Amino acid sequence: MAEGPKRYEGKAKILYGTDDPDVLISYFKDDATAFNAQKRGQILEKGRMNCAIASHLFQLLESQGIPTHWIDTVSDREMRVRAVTIVPLEVVVRNFAAGSLCQQTGLPLGTPLTPPLVEFYYKNDDLGDPLLTRDRIRAMQLATDETVETITQLATAINRHLIEFFQKCHITLVDFKLEFGRDRHQQIVLADEISPDTCRLWDDMETDTQNRILDKDRFRQDLGNVEAAYQEVLNRILAQVAPN
Repeated sequence: MAEGPKRYEGKAKILYGTDDPDVLISYFKDDATAFNAQKRGQILEKGRMNCAIASHLFQLLESQGIPTHWIDTVSDREMRVRAVTIVPLEVVVRNFAAGSLCQQTGLPLGTPLTPPLVEFYYKNDDLGDPLLTRDRIRAMQLATDETVETITQLATAINRHLIEFFQKCHITLVDFKLEFGRDRHQQIVLADEISPDTCRLWDDMETDTQNRILDKDRFRQDLGNVEAAYQEVLNRILAQVAPN
């Protein structure tokens, strides 16, 4: 399948067309951004590591009946994905209080959230990706009530499967961001990626508050050892998916 022209370039990935209009190539970059792209940099080999991590997690979720846009992985930085129309909502699932939730509510870092929170943000950089209520989603005509409910159910199921998997990796899934789209059959599928770029991941085998961080917060907070943290996540995932 031939790689075609660039169709879209985001902060972390480039999408290329192919000779099949329903299939795209997703190329993972080393570029890193934070605080709505106000902070920019690069994380060495991030694209390679995130492509591998996302590929394994997409396969895991597919095996559990979660529909995704992933088709296969064609190189260490590229995967084939189904072309989808993205629902303009970022979905954040929170199992423990961290980040903006602590800043906005005063909840102490690490407070368990039972049941987990499922939040919706408007995917719009110019507006700063604001938090939305379901009434606002309806008023802005971003998605129907049925679509929001379907996404909520999928996000909750994804959270359950990922918690179980990361526990085997001795990693706590603190929170994570998801994006969904509609394929050519109008089925809602998981898109984008799942990686240390989009998840907060804490090392269960580390007690120090800063040293336990295995995700992009190391970049956001200038903690150093960012590449090593991403590689550690990949190593633990590979240890679980390696054949016995």
